[in-house]
Amino acid sequence: MVALIALGLCSGLFFSSTFVLNRLMSLEGGHWVWSASLRYIFMILFLLIVIRLFQGRKIVVALLKLYVEHWLFWTVAGSIGFGCFYALLCFSADYAPGWVIAATWQLTIIASLFVLMLFGRSFPKRIWLFSVIIVVGVGLINTSHVSVFHFDEFIKGAFPVLIAAFCYPFGNQLVWESKHGHKYFPKIDSTLVDNAFNKVFLLSLGSIPFWFVLILLINPPMPSIGQVFNTSLVALLSGLIATTLFLLARHRAHKSSELAAVDATQASEVIFALLGEILFLGAEVPNTQAWIGMGLVFVGLGFFIYFQEKKSVVHD
Repeated sequence: MVALIALGLCSGLFFSSTFVLNRLMSLEGGHWVWSASLRYIFMILFLLIVIRLFQGRKIVVALLKLYVEHWLFWTVAGSIGFGCFYALLCFSADYAPGWVIAATWQLTIIASLFVLMLFGRSFPKRIWLFSVIIVVGVGLINTSHVSVFHFDEFIKGAFPVLIAAFCYPFGNQLVWESKHGHKYFPKIDSTLVDNAFNKVFLLSLGSIPFWFVLILLINPPMPSIGQVFNTSLVALLSGLIATTLFLLARHRAHKSSELAAVDATQASEVIFALLGEILFLGAEVPNTQAWIGMGLVFVGLGFFIYFQEKKSVVHD
C-alpha cells in the first residue's frame, strides 16, 4: 500500500506541473492558445516515440489506419475531450492561480457522473451528498484569493474550468460508447483502444483540426522560445510521465482499498500546485478560507472514491 500511494503521489506531483507551468506562461505574457495547442503537438511526438519503442512500427501504422477509418469520430471526440478541455484550462490560467484551477478541476469527478447519466447510468443518492461537499469546498477556494470580489474575473477564472471538467469525461466516454456499440456512434471494435497511450494518441490526433481552427480564429502573437519549451515540459511531465505512473499504480493495485487509495492521491495535485507556485512564482500562502475549502474538497473526494470503489469491487 505504501508503494502504491508513493506512486500515486508521484503522478500527482507531475500532473500538477500543468497548472504551475500554465500559470508561469500566463504571467510571462504567453498566449493561452499556444500553451494549449503546442502541448498536444508535443504529446503526439512523444507518444509516437513511446508507442514505436514499446509496441512496434506495426502498431503505429495500425493506429494511423484506425484514425483515418473513423477520422470524423476522432475529430469530434478529440476536439471535445482534449481540445475544449485544455483550451479552457489554459484560458483560466490568465485569471486564477494554478492551485485554484487544480482545486476547481476536482469537479471533474462530479461532472463524470452527469456525463454517465447522459448515457443512461444512475448512482446512489449518497454520491450526490459527497458531490455537494466538494462543490462547497471549490466555491470557498475560488472566492478566497481575491480581496475584492469581481464577478467578471470569477467567471473567467472558474467557469471555464467547470466546462472543461465536463468536456474531458465526455470525450473519453464517447470512445467507450463507440467501443461497446452505441447505436449513435461508429463501432470501433479494436483492441488498440484498450491501451491508454493508444487512446490518448488517437484523441490527440483528433484534436489537431480544433487547434488549427482556434489559432486561425484567435490569431495569437507567435510564442516565445520559453513558452515552446514550457509546453514541451507540460507534455512530458504531465502527459507522459504522470500518466505512466498513475496507470502503473492502478495496475499494481489488487484490492478495492488499494484502488481507492491510488485514486485519492490525485487530489494531491492541489497541494503540489500550491507549493510549486509559492516556491517558483512567489504566490502568497492561502488564507484560512482556502484551507477550509481544500479540506472539504479532500473529504468529499475521499468519501466519493471510497464508496465508488467499494461498490465496484465486490471481493478483495
